[in-house]
Amino acid sequence: MKTTLDQWQVLRTIVEEGGFAQAAERLHRSQSSVSYAVARLQEQLDVALLRQDGRRMRLTGEGEVLLREAAELLRHADRLERRAGSLRRGWELELRVALDSLLPSEVVLAACGDFAGHCRETRLQLHEVVMSGADDALYQGDASLAVAGRVPQGFLGDWLLDAEFIACAAPGHRLHALGGELDSERLRGEVQVVLRDSGIRQSRDEGWLGAHQRWTVSQPETGIAMVEAGLAFGWLARHRIRRQLAEGSLKPLPMKSGAVRKASLYLVLAEPASAGPACLYLADALRRAAADWRSGCAQ
Repeated sequence: MKTTLDQWQVLRTIVEEGGFAQAAERLHRSQSSVSYAVARLQEQLDVALLRQDGRRMRLTGEGEVLLREAAELLRHADRLERRAGSLRRGWELELRVALDSLLPSEVVLAACGDFAGHCRETRLQLHEVVMSGADDALYQGDASLAVAGRVPQGFLGDWLLDAEFIACAAPGHRLHALGGELDSERLRGEVQVVLRDSGIRQSRDEGWLGAHQRWTVSQPETGIAMVEAGLAFGWLARHRIRRQLAEGSLKPLPMKSGAVRKASLYLVLAEPASAGPACLYLADALRRAAADWRSGCAQ
């Protein structure tokens, strides 16, 4: 190669700053070395890259085309150097995380936004799981960190938050037309929607499952849509159905007991003693985001 990345960087800085002196000041170099770098670059390419426009230096047409492609090389080089720095500091190249689908999306987005601002060189692999799916990910070594509905045997975990499940149905569902308070006998004859456990090692069922006919779904959104359409009833996470409750498209069932149940979520590190800095940072980001979410729910 005739040219160097340093020459292209000097050219880009001259264009951004508008002149040789300004570029030299930004790069902490002498003006003569900046001028020489660009003169040498133009000589090697045999193409005029800069032109004088009043008091500013601007790119020629050829310069615009070439610098546009060189900018991509500079970005790759910068990313390569930052990746090397991350490796030197011990940052993980990739972080695999299992998140229970019950975790509010606001918490996930806040934690990931925090993580992105500090761990730019670590690839993040997020896997949404249901119930014992988090257990499987930890036992099989498929996750360095998990948010789970319980702390699996052999692991330690920290409580993050509690979520409420509300027994509800669409306003037009016949359960609302029966009158009076509902008990388990009145529910048995209706279709109940439940969420499928994504784990296979020791899959489990949770909540009331007394209905003679159950529809099992893999995604919470599918179950909510079925209940909202009047096809079934179910215990749905309050934070996922706030809009529907406010609009009236879902209505809590008048239960004698068991109208509301709670489920906890825990933060679990697969190997706390050997967890890398990216893993530890994301864990703290999840704790902060969960605390903010709890505070918002309390207001």
